[in-house]
Amino acid sequence: MKGLIWEVIVKNTTSETQEWLQKMGFTQNGAASFNTAFILAPRKTGKAIIHFSEAEKEKLSGIRPGFSIDGWAIDRLCRVWLLLQLDATDKDKYFRTIENLFLSAEMNELVALYSALPLLAYPEIWTKRCAEGIRSNIAVVLEAIMLDNPYPAENLEQAAWNQMVLKAFFTEKQVQLITGLDNRANKELAYTLADYAKERWAAGRKVNPMLWRLVSKFIDERIFNDILIGLTHDDAAEKNAIALAAKESSYQPAKDLFKGDTGVLNWDSFITINN
Repeated sequence: MKGLIWEVIVKNTTSETQEWLQKMGFTQNGAASFNTAFILAPRKTGKAIIHFSEAEKEKLSGIRPGFSIDGWAIDRLCRVWLLLQLDATDKDKYFRTIENLFLSAEMNELVALYSALPLLAYPEIWTKRCAEGIRSNIAVVLEAIMLDNPYPAENLEQAAWNQMVLKAFFTEKQVQLITGLDNRANKELAYTLADYAKERWAAGRKVNPMLWRLVSKFIDERIFNDILIGLTHDDAAEKNAIALAAKESSYQPAKDLFKGDTGVLNWDSFITINN
């Protein structure tokens, strides 16, 4: 992963920048100098959006499924690369070095730190930090945690995971980019999302059709009564999403509600609607 990220960096930076990164990354003279390099990175690298090939994209995904650098700025990528140079032999020292960066980080530094979570050593020690990040109100920080990041799905406890998914809907993120979205669907989350939908309806607001994707496997009498309310609204996209969720459910009254419906919708049909 370090080598592949470096290949992308080389394509998007000058030789002078590369020399500086290698000097700072490979010659670690204590936490202070590393912190300085992490902070100064944008001055050396700039903030242009990176360019990389489809082949490199596939390689990255092959090494770390669910991880993507699409749309990243070069300073974000270089900061992540710097983090990957840290010596992880001493677990406590490794944790303190990165945790101190979190504690003093400004917005773009936080984006890089949360983006790096799926690549850091000792994944179990970052769960509290990840859960803390979900409480942020900074959009780009939330996106770094939520989107194209496999760390939350692999490591968060159910309560924190559910909080993250609900917040993704609440803050109108591209929920289809949440890694592990379907695998970590659960009944508690389904109930929470159905309640959230009712709150939206009561306020006269629309509901993201993708919400019903996470409800479909858990439709029961309680949720069935909720979707009947949804079907009384005029939003065609949401009605279609409810119909698809009902057909995918194992709750017979919901399946019977759309018996004979030959629609060919799938969840991808709602992505452009959401965006």
